[in-house]
Amino acid sequence: MTKRPAPASKTRTGNPARKPAKRGSRSRYSREEIVAIFERFKAQRPEPKGELEHVNAYTLLVAVVLSAQATDAGVNKATRPLFRIADTPQKMVALGEDKVRDYIKTIGLFRNKAKNVIALSKKLIGEFGGEVPRDRETLTTLPGVGRKTANVVMSMAFGQATIAVDTHIFRIANRLGLAPGKTPDEVEAKLEKIIPPEYLYHAHHWLILHGRYTCVARKPKCEACVIADLCKAPDKSCDIPAPIMAL
Repeated sequence: MTKRPAPASKTRTGNPARKPAKRGSRSRYSREEIVAIFERFKAQRPEPKGELEHVNAYTLLVAVVLSAQATDAGVNKATRPLFRIADTPQKMVALGEDKVRDYIKTIGLFRNKAKNVIALSKKLIGEFGGEVPRDRETLTTLPGVGRKTANVVMSMAFGQATIAVDTHIFRIANRLGLAPGKTPDEVEAKLEKIIPPEYLYHAHHWLILHGRYTCVARKPKCEACVIADLCKAPDKSCDIPAPIMAL
């Protein structure tokens, strides 16, 4: 006699419980599902923009360096008056580290960041004619500039398709099982592999904005999520269909 399978345990939404995706495993989504996810993001935000205020590639670079462990809103508040008087490496160096520190003292780690801003400005002047490099390898030689910062600058300043994995992208890539990984570099490589080329340029901003405003850390706003019906996160708090959107 064939034994009946044991009933699946239930989540609070009444669905069979899902095991969380293991970091380092494959994406939970088929290519068709990934296309559907990014089509929804595209419909929601056809031309997504970064939220760090800047006037040129140099001020963008400085803003991204300052944004580490800080909010974009907090950085913008500090850099608005700073960039009015120092929007080039030459002007920043002339301003000096002490005065830069005074402008950004509301931002976390402001002392070390002021030191990096002056150091990277001097290097830009001395080695690159005051221009911001366009490639990742060279950008990451600048003080205070890591891979994530370089990717943001390459994308926003120079129109290159990059994925800068910040805390938001790292969280939702693992939570959703979209591109599970143990490190930001691993998540970045997987996202670049699974995201279709036609979505890659805007994918960075779509994912950040989704993580910042909808799939938030403590209590995801699943009821307002445009991919709610596609989402395979084990802690999804609803089973409602995604909102109907005009495509």
